[in-house]
Amino acid sequence: MSFTDGIRRYPVVAATIGVGLVGLALLAAGQTTTSAWLVGGYALAVAAWQAVGMVRDLVRGNFGLDVLAVTAIVATILVGDHWAALIVVLMLTGGEALEDYANARANREVSALLERAPRFAHRVGPDGALTEVPISEIAVGDLVMVRPGEVVPVDGTLEGEAASFDESSITGEPLPVEHGPGEQVLSGSVSQQRVALVRASATAAESQYQQVIDLVRAAAASKSPIVRLADRYAVPFTLVSLAIAGLAWGLSGDPVRFAQVLVVATPCPLLIAAPVAFLAGMSRAASVGVIVKSGGVMETLARTRTVALDKTGTLTHGQPVVDVVEPVDGVSGSELLRIAAAAEAFSTHVLARTIVAAARQRHLDVPAASGVEETTAAGMTADVLGRLAAVGNAAHVERVTGHRPPDQPVLPGHMAIHVGTADGYLGRILVTDQVRGNAPATLHALRSLGVHAVTMLTGDAADTARHVAGQLGIADVRAGLLPADKVAQVASVPDRPVAMVGDGVNDAPVLAAADVGIAMGARGATAASESADVVILLDDLSRVATSIAIAQRTVRIALQAIWLGIAISVALMLVAVWGVLPAIVGAALQELVDLAAILTALRAVRPGRAERVLASELSPAEAERTLAEASLAH
Repeated sequence: MSFTDGIRRYPVVAATIGVGLVGLALLAAGQTTTSAWLVGGYALAVAAWQAVGMVRDLVRGNFGLDVLAVTAIVATILVGDHWAALIVVLMLTGGEALEDYANARANREVSALLERAPRFAHRVGPDGALTEVPISEIAVGDLVMVRPGEVVPVDGTLEGEAASFDESSITGEPLPVEHGPGEQVLSGSVSQQRVALVRASATAAESQYQQVIDLVRAAAASKSPIVRLADRYAVPFTLVSLAIAGLAWGLSGDPVRFAQVLVVATPCPLLIAAPVAFLAGMSRAASVGVIVKSGGVMETLARTRTVALDKTGTLTHGQPVVDVVEPVDGVSGSELLRIAAAAEAFSTHVLARTIVAAARQRHLDVPAASGVEETTAAGMTADVLGRLAAVGNAAHVERVTGHRPPDQPVLPGHMAIHVGTADGYLGRILVTDQVRGNAPATLHALRSLGVHAVTMLTGDAADTARHVAGQLGIADVRAGLLPADKVAQVASVPDRPVAMVGDGVNDAPVLAAADVGIAMGARGATAASESADVVILLDDLSRVATSIAIAQRTVRIALQAIWLGIAISVALMLVAVWGVLPAIVGAALQELVDLAAILTALRAVRPGRAERVLASELSPAEAERTLAEASLAH
């Protein structure tokens, strides 16, 4: 910020400094009386201006802390210490500038994200001509060129050659991600070594990065109710300050002591420290992929006593994987999976993709299939290796091949996909929605953070829900719930506040109804992220515990900053009682008190011990590797 911008943005501060310089010049010229009238009159004018606002607040029922500053200015003028009054005025008017500086420091992660937002894109025309246009003009279907080091402006699919992208600001993945032609590229990712051509699949406003920016901007603009919490200290702090000042006057018989005490009764730590701490905490959360939409949400999140979690997509990945391959005697597991993948390769069904992915993961040679036919809600039929093959449910396999699969129980939480040919039944493949690898560590961390109860709310069948809950040690399981049922269950929780964690559109009502709604792994303007109070941008369950740890530390630091400012002010007041602290010195010390409180509040921008301990638990990458190895072993 330039000097001119500073004057324009903080005119009262500039005027206060100007009056001080003119007053000093008059004093040096021997115009003592004129200097005193100028400085004192200006201080009284500012006090009157502040008093008008103070009266308006009192009419609205809000008792603020400006009464101390106004009283201190008037008292110092009455006892003839006009320079001390001017310093109090500088403290009072300079508080906004000091808060803005602290907020800029606390808001560094949010600011960095906003500054990275692309404003222009290189659009490739039908004739190959390159035009730089505002990203708002990019339409679905436009071809956009992204140079190395540039941010992808809109969501789209990669065309031309493969390219690598840095997606750390979106997904948290620290290593470059390689994408091939036709694969999805997220806005906000950064092109690496080569030029990338991206075909827009969404407008800028509907793209991933813009939605993240909107969430961050809304969070940064919010105000924290802890400012009102600080106002709760206003009345007792004001009464104590006036009592100490009155005691000093009574004991000494000198009204100067009254002014000397009041000039160190600084209200700024209560006015500035708490908002700075909350903004710092929100910035810290944003740096780890967690958007907390307001300071009030963070305050509630810190007091969370019950956490309710959806099952599918939250405690589990929400995507089926092959867990067990069960061939009949005389058939190998690889042969069973090869035939199933050959038929399923032509289907877009999620279970078909799961089987094909499992075959590729095992590096199996999947044979070509012909005469492929898909029967809705039943399965696939195809000619594989010269034989008629069927993959799907038991009835479908029996109807196509004439061989009835044996009636065997299915493991809880699993689904059986049967495979058979005209020669006979080959076996079955069991798929399941696996529990997230870091789910146990996350639930343990929640309990260590003071969460008293963890419950599962799901629309799935009771057997499946209990199977997943049993793996995680969750005793309270409520299954078969519709969205309205989940809302009712959350409303009935006795140990509050309650945080609800979900990821799907069907979770939007309960996320809005909970004391704190947490949308996990949300990308873009989904109904879940719009109705949630906290949005976790990464597909990482452990960030739920991380967000609570950050919130708890932020509230703790905010209160520490408030109490530090009060303690130092009271200590200085007690020193001033004995007349050993001149008013002008005490007024100058106010700025040191403010600085100490703000520096304390800014500690919230750094990771705390609980967050570091949580980070040392089983990482998602290690958990996924362990689960993959276990799956391959089947």
